[in-house]
Amino acid sequence: MINVTLPDGSIKEFESGTTVLDVAKSISEGLARNVISAKYNGTTVETKTKLTTDGSLVLFTWRDDEGKKAFWHSTSHVMAQAIQDLYPGAKLTIGPAIDNGFYYDVDFGEHKVSENDFKKIEDKMLEIARGKHEFKMREVSKQEALDFYKKENNPFKVELIENLTDGDITFCDHDTFTDLCRGGHIPNTGIIKAVKLMNIAGAYWRGDEHNPQLTRVYGVSFPKQKELKEYLELLEEAKKRDHRKLGKELQLFTFSQKVGQGLPLWLPKGAALRERLENFLKKAQQKAGYEQVVSPHIGQKELYVTSGHYAKYGEDSFQPIKTPSEDEEFLLKPMNCPHHCEIFNSQSWSYRDLPKRFAEFGTVYRYEQSGELHGLTRVRGFTQDDAHIFCTPDQLDEEFKKVIDLVLYVFGSLGFENFTAQVSLRDPENKEKYIGEEENWVKAENAIINAAKEKSLNYVIETGEAAF
Repeated sequence: MINVTLPDGSIKEFESGTTVLDVAKSISEGLARNVISAKYNGTTVETKTKLTTDGSLVLFTWRDDEGKKAFWHSTSHVMAQAIQDLYPGAKLTIGPAIDNGFYYDVDFGEHKVSENDFKKIEDKMLEIARGKHEFKMREVSKQEALDFYKKENNPFKVELIENLTDGDITFCDHDTFTDLCRGGHIPNTGIIKAVKLMNIAGAYWRGDEHNPQLTRVYGVSFPKQKELKEYLELLEEAKKRDHRKLGKELQLFTFSQKVGQGLPLWLPKGAALRERLENFLKKAQQKAGYEQVVSPHIGQKELYVTSGHYAKYGEDSFQPIKTPSEDEEFLLKPMNCPHHCEIFNSQSWSYRDLPKRFAEFGTVYRYEQSGELHGLTRVRGFTQDDAHIFCTPDQLDEEFKKVIDLVLYVFGSLGFENFTAQVSLRDPENKEKYIGEEENWVKAENAIINAAKEKSLNYVIETGEAAF
């Protein structure tokens, strides 16, 4: 027998080998009809996964973010099968779920694919979905996996497998289709009732511009046609409010190829709007006890090496600027953190002086891939309303609450009412990627969770998303 702990804290006893779906049925038939994915002891599992050890189970339906993730990931498999059926020789790479749907990166080879082909692919996907094919996971050896994709003449999957460990490789099968996959699927394709391919774009293999360029096909899917219709109507409404459209119409900002991609130019009206927003924020910060500082747009490379930022984010920064002096290199400032640390280190402080709250509207520069640039939301140069607080451990809880109070004041003033906060924690299985003492991490993580609870925030916890 095994003990299964449910989200409400209750513990149920089952025979070893009981499936996730069986557990759902023991709760209610209605839940069993709607459950499409689950996590057991923090690991994503299928509804037909057999449980053989004690553990904690969380069940997901379409209404849950994790349920949607499994739904869209499963649909990416169906799209991949449709593409292979319609375009023989097309080579598949990766196809994850994203915030609003899914995509698959494909090397179409000699085939030319455009948005004109979407209807044909969608029809094929729905034909496959109607077959109600089960998604079945199976473990394969590294050699089996390599042999399979070498036979398929797919160097992309071969490269992925070569970087995996034998004994930790799984395939997912449905209908006549097989894909390299870690798991997280809905029970069968029949749950997919509505699909829409959204757009097509270029993407470099593994995000490296030196690698082959692939075709990225984006899509979205739903368990009901009505939900797809409502989603598309919302998108049409959103287009009317697209900041790129409004920015042009209201003469707020522009871009110039001569200045460079992702580097916005603020026009007089936009500059005036920015100034009003900054003045509002500065007053709010001053009232909350922040002091304004100013740091330069560049810093010595060694500064970011010392802070640890260069090892973590060096690839996303612009190339170092060399000077006539030997071994002297500067970076366009990719973040304000080490600059503010140096401001704090410029003098000695008594514990009576703490907390010190330094704020800056600091302009930073990141080398985003050209294919990822998007209006003002993904750029190469942007100004952060940034701050760093230096405090004692016993001030930690209060400072987190005050930060949340400031954010809530700003959001409320600007009319942002429907939002979710993300609490980012370390990955407990990979603590070596984080700097700092274990004791301080525990204090910080507990303090931010307690502050979010006390302030009644609508929040989610994302393990492994904490900064280094």
